[in-house]
Amino acid sequence: MAISEQVRAECRQLMDRYPQDRSALVPMLHLLQSEQGMVTAEGLELCAELLDLSTAEVRAVATFYTMYRLRSQGGEHHIGVCVNTACGLLGGDAIFDALSKRLSVSNGEVTADGRFTLERIECQAACTHSPVVTVDWEYFDQMDIDKMMDVIDKLEAGEEVVATRGPAVRGWRAAEKTIAGIDDGLGYKSDAIDSLMLAGLNQAKERGETAPDPKDF
Repeated sequence: MAISEQVRAECRQLMDRYPQDRSALVPMLHLLQSEQGMVTAEGLELCAELLDLSTAEVRAVATFYTMYRLRSQGGEHHIGVCVNTACGLLGGDAIFDALSKRLSVSNGEVTADGRFTLERIECQAACTHSPVVTVDWEYFDQMDIDKMMDVIDKLEAGEEVVATRGPAVRGWRAAEKTIAGIDDGLGYKSDAIDSLMLAGLNQAKERGETAPDPKDF
């Protein structure tokens, strides 16, 4: 799949945001992946050309971060199940196993109908809301098997599914473009800060604890 002129122009827009062009590499790879479904050889070459890097340098970044795919991602929706310690103990492993059975896929595989990619994630950086699942990188907090099956039912039926802390899921490629930093017009005020997020802060206030003054270091 050829890289469109629009995406080439958006790559240049990303470069304009940084004092050093090469700093745009990470978002550029997400942008290219949103259009092509993976990081292609053509995408690697375009990044190298625009950023004055070698293709080896670009490939080193693309192979280091697990969110980049050097083979076709496939799947309309990406489902990431956190199985790190907190999430795993509280049900993450069970959720993954149930999804694997329901969708007839293993880790990193795409369903036969091309709708879903399932992946075990080592950490979603949301331990306070364990177990956490992401759908197209939008958070679904304190999940269980029944809740997750309901999400799959709605996605299969083409119904809207709204994340716990974010907008309705739009598909993996659309999410990749947002991650790249291209405005998706979905800016909104969120009420996602809850008691779980504030537990540590509130406890510190109750105890009269404060952060040390940086001058003391």
